[in-house]
Order: sequence, then structure tokens, then C-alpha cells
Amino acid sequence: MLKSVDRILVVVNNLDEAQTNYSNILGASPVRDYRSDFLNADIRLMALGTSWVELVKPYGDGPAMKRLHRSGEGLLFGGVAVANLDLFAEQLKQNSIDYSKADGRIYISGEQLYGLPLTVSESSEPASGQENALTAFLYELTVVLKTKWTKVADGYSDYFGLNANRRVGISFPRFGYEGSLLMFDDEHLDRIELSEAHDPAYPMGRFSSKHGDGLYMCYVETSDLADIISRLERHGARYVRRTDTPVERDGLWLHPSVLNGVLIGVSRKTLAWQWSGKPDRVTPLDSD
Repeated sequence: MLKSVDRILVVVNNLDEAQTNYSNILGASPVRDYRSDFLNADIRLMALGTSWVELVKPYGDGPAMKRLHRSGEGLLFGGVAVANLDLFAEQLKQNSIDYSKADGRIYISGEQLYGLPLTVSESSEPASGQENALTAFLYELTVVLKTKWTKVADGYSDYFGLNANRRVGISFPRFGYEGSLLMFDDEHLDRIELSEAHDPAYPMGRFSSKHGDGLYMCYVETSDLADIISRLERHGARYVRRTDTPVERDGLWLHPSVLNGVLIGVSRKTLAWQWSGKPDRVTPLDSD
């Protein structure tokens, strides 16, 4: 039933400063400002390739202010799109999932979804950007788990109408976790990653020990990794390379200090298929 990972909502202290950060590093462009009575916040919508980032500045009590006071700037909601919002609402009701309908979409609290606060929008035309923009699109919401990942996967499959046969098992010793990619369909990278982590020697294990289950990060695909790196270097921003090659050409992770508390993975075009069940779809790098 889920069609795409279409946005993230990020709670921030200052809209203009946050806009500058997302423009400088990821090439995001502002679209419009609006006010959400549900979140009690002013929101700046920015195009991120064919996806969106919504910067959320609370002006009073509500979910955004609560998140900002509790943990500072960072991910407030992950966002997905569906073909028919009313049908999806019925699916939630059948699974006894409560939701709020506001701002033309559905909001679901993280307490009901193993720590994944989620907005659900009806899919429409892509954002004004194109897939050949610097940041092509969002494709993953990553949930770190203390709960057994298989239990969460079964729950999400029921709640979201996901086909269990599309799951791709993952194990990443570098970061001390195992779990599954819950792919939305066979032709696109969009998915929710479930990362069960317990070892406090690794950041994800420390996260689950402190917070339990929760939305941890997201992933984007870029059409020009070299430009992303150039922008990071120019602004003195912190990141971790994916490889130890002389020149990083595959991907990286942006430190949360770069983009208002959000940990973001960046991969070059098609690379994510390497661990998403279809490695034959990865476009080889040109040899120099």
C-alpha cells in the first residue's frame, strides 16, 4: 500500500538558518511556508529532488515543541505516500491504529509504530525538482530497534499493506546491527529499514539502550556525490566516508550537526541496490 518515502519533517529553532543548511549541502530549494495548527508550528516546505523536506518551527505547545524541548533539533516525522489516503485510513482502523488527519494528510504517533512517527500523504506529482537534481530523492527511513525486528516487520506488513516476500535481510557488522529492508515494491528503492541493535560498542546499540525503538535516520540518493563532498568541505561540515578508497565515490553519512540534528546517509546513483536484493542494478563506476 505504501508507494514511496516522500518526505521528512525536521523540527528546528530557526527556519532561515535551517533552510540555508539544507540548500548549502543537499541543494534543497524553498517552495512555500504554511502554518500547521495540529503541530502548532510554522513550516517551510523545501523540494529535495523529487522528495520534500519540511522544516518545522514550533510557536506553541504541541508535538513539535515537545520534541524540540526533549531532544533538540532533529527528525520529527518520517513521511510516506500512498495512492489513496481514505483507503489507507481504513487499513489503519482495521489494525486499531489511531491517527490524526490534518494538513491534508495523516499523522501517526511513534508510540503506535515502534518509535516511528509517521506522516502519510496522498501521492501526487513529484516535487518541482528532478531525479537529476543534486539530491535525487529520499528512499529510506531507518528505525533502530530494541524489539525483535521480526515482530516489528510483521506489524508493519499488516499496518501498511507491505508484502513480506519483498523483505531483504540485512546485517551490517560495521555498525553492529541486523534486520530487514521492508521494500515497498520491486522496482524502486523506497523502504523502511529495521535495524535491531543491542551492542553498546556501536552508536545504534547505544541509541536502542537509551531510547528503545525509534526513528534514527534517513537515506537519500545523489546524482553528484563529488559535489556533495565539495559542499561539505567548503562549509567545514562533518561526515563519514563509506569506503577507504583514495577518493570517495560511493557514499557517506552526514553528521547530525550538519543538518539540524538529522543523521542522513547519502549514496551515489543506484548503489543502494547493492544491499537491496538486486545488485545487478548497480551501475559500475567508470574506471579512471
